[in-house]
Amino acid sequence: MNVLVVGSGNSGMEIAYDLAAHGANTTVVIRSPIHVMTKELIQLGMTLARRLPLNLVDNLLVMAANLIFGDLSRYGIRRPKMGPMTLKSKTGRSAVIDVGTVGLIKKGIIKVQGSISKIMGDIVEFQCSKKISFDVIVFATGYKSTANIWLKNGESMLNGNGLPIKEYPNHWKGENGLYCAGLGRRGLAGIAADAKNIANDIKSVIGAMSG
Repeated sequence: MNVLVVGSGNSGMEIAYDLAAHGANTTVVIRSPIHVMTKELIQLGMTLARRLPLNLVDNLLVMAANLIFGDLSRYGIRRPKMGPMTLKSKTGRSAVIDVGTVGLIKKGIIKVQGSISKIMGDIVEFQCSKKISFDVIVFATGYKSTANIWLKNGESMLNGNGLPIKEYPNHWKGENGLYCAGLGRRGLAGIAADAKNIANDIKSVIGAMSG
């Protein structure tokens, strides 16, 4: 079975790995530059970022990733100019934590293609003019916050994209007892920090009411 995975974020790369591991002839579309990291490198980066400037942490992570994975540009994987920690902080885009996908790409088991021009039935035409037939196409193209659509009276807290109006680190608290955790686009560490801030704030509110 020929399967095309559109999207090279963590979900897309993990789906591609699982498909290839179970015998599917797998191709993944990688349109934009991505940082490929190991889980350990991400953990190291989150720890160092508490004490060191982000640009220094980024340089260390990219150097380490280059040693581990080598030059991936020959396989269709380019690195962004902005470092992984800075990219996450400014755009919300996470580095890809490799689960073995890169190894399969290097072996030619998973193939890489660039942007799609058009889809005609089961035929996909890529911008390089190559046409390939696929039995299945999986779209792993991400998601966005819709909280601004269903949340009532949250206009002072969230913008039209469903993200906090206030800048980090003051983004987690709104008016009328509204809080948000995880919308600061700072990964698991950011979610953990939001949760602690919210819990402490609720504790102080309850303390003021009972005191």
